[in-house]
Amino acid sequence: METSPVLRVDPEFEVPEVQEGQVLVKVVAAAHNPVDTMRVIKAELGYNLASIVVKVGREVKELKVGDEPKKLIFKEAASLPLVLQTAYGGLERAGLSLGKSLLVLGGAGGVGTLSIQLAKEVFGLSRVAATSGTGNLDLLKRLGADLAIDYTKDNFKDLSEKFDVGKHEHKPQHPLTFLTFHGLCEILHRLTKSQDELL
Repeated sequence: METSPVLRVDPEFEVPEVQEGQVLVKVVAAAHNPVDTMRVIKAELGYNLASIVVKVGREVKELKVGDEPKKLIFKEAASLPLVLQTAYGGLERAGLSLGKSLLVLGGAGGVGTLSIQLAKEVFGLSRVAATSGTGNLDLLKRLGADLAIDYTKDNFKDLSEKFDVGKHEHKPQHPLTFLTFHGLCEILHRLTKSQDELL
C-alpha cells in the first residue's frame, strides 16, 4: 500500500520570535490546494491549516494560548480556509442580499457546498439552486439547496426559473475578498450551528 508523503520540519529550523501582533501556532493538520504550488516563498507553503495557539504577542486580543478548533476535527478544519474564503468572496462580490436567489454550478464541490450554506445561513437568500450529478442531489438538499438540478439529465439553461445571480458569473476585475481570522471563525460558527440543528 502506498503512503502519502509527509512534510517534515527541518530539525535545524529556528522557531521565530513572536512579535507584538503575531501568533505562534502548532500545526496539527494542513491541506494542499493548487494555489500552494504557485507560491514562490517556501516559508508560506500551506495556506490551509488547523492548529493550536502556543504563543501570542502582547497586542493580540482575539486569541489566547490553547485556542484550537472546537466543533471540527483538525483535518476538517484544515480543509476549509481557502474554499470558505473563495465561496464567501464570490457571494459578496455578487452583491447578494436578503431575499435574492442564486444558482450554484458544481454544488457538490468544495466551493459549491460552502456557497450553498453561506447563501442560506449568512446572506439570507430566499432561494438557492445548485447543480450536481445524480449521486449528490440529496447532499445538495441537506446543505440547504431549494432546487437540486441533475446536470446529467437537465440543462440549467432550459429552466423557466431565472436567478438573480448564477455562481458561474466571474468578474475578474474585482479584487479577491479576504476574511479576517475572526470573520472566518464567526462564519464557521454559524455554519456548524446550522448543521447541529439538522442532526
